Amino acid sequence: MRILVVGAGALGGYFGGRLAEAGRDVTFLVRPRRAEQISQHGLRIESQHGNADLRPRTVLAGGLDGPHDLILLAVKAYSLDAAMNDMAPAVGPDTMIVPVLNGMRHLDLLAKRFGADRVLGGTAVIAATLGPEGRVVQGAMPNHDLIFGEAAGGGSDRVRAVAALCEGAKFAARASETVVGDMWQKWVGLAALAGMNCLMRGAVGDFLAAPGGQEAALALLAECRAVATAAGHPPRPEFVEFATGLLTREGSPQTASMLRDIEGGAPTEGEHVLGDLAERAERMGVPTPVLRLARCHVAAYEARRKRERAAP
Repeated sequence: MRILVVGAGALGGYFGGRLAEAGRDVTFLVRPRRAEQISQHGLRIESQHGNADLRPRTVLAGGLDGPHDLILLAVKAYSLDAAMNDMAPAVGPDTMIVPVLNGMRHLDLLAKRFGADRVLGGTAVIAATLGPEGRVVQGAMPNHDLIFGEAAGGGSDRVRAVAALCEGAKFAARASETVVGDMWQKWVGLAALAGMNCLMRGAVGDFLAAPGGQEAALALLAECRAVATAAGHPPRPEFVEFATGLLTREGSPQTASMLRDIEGGAPTEGEHVLGDLAERAERMGVPTPVLRLARCHVAAYEARRKRERAAP
């Protein structure tokens, strides 16, 4: 099975790298800067599950040599339009696209561009970043889960084929018959964490040390849960317990990548993660005052960033 990994950042680098490490036929579609980085230093994974030093095959936009069987799409939401253009030559009649973007909006965009029958649901549960020289560094959280399945629900031969492809690779692969629910569940947790991190410009331990910080965090989590429930995908009780614990762990240095993007002056996934959730809530009549404030905060950052970049 020919696999194309679109993006070699933290997610694509980890899961695509693990598949390459396991001997699968993997090609990374990357930007010139990342291609040069991999050419010079290779693709190194640093993880509690084992390190890896790889020399994977890379290709630039325009260099694809025809359809691939599986496309693992692992880019930031703001890069989705460009990624769809770049990967289009690799999409054939039987190509499966497994996106691991945050939120839900991308499913509709991918289905509109390539056809809903080619798009599976997918989500990743891992804390990883790019370190110096492009190393993929997994954080202290041990999860390294890749979840995928039919967006319409149920099982299928092609999902089972993807599961078989992942066997032997050093990550936890799970075929899900309710993958959209899994995606919503992750969205709830991410929106609550990222929303609080960005709104308070601090880690979990920082906003918990502030008056009213815990109450605000739990209120935001409750709002996000209410939106998912109204959409027909209530988070499971064990997930609610996990998310509550994550947001109330005193002294925790936990931050979402959205805050790190703001601190680095980079673009964020604010509209894809916070904005889309707030708009769905409004359409369904779910009140989300804390979520709307968090969205406003990140959108104001984006507006300022745009204005300052345009200044002479």
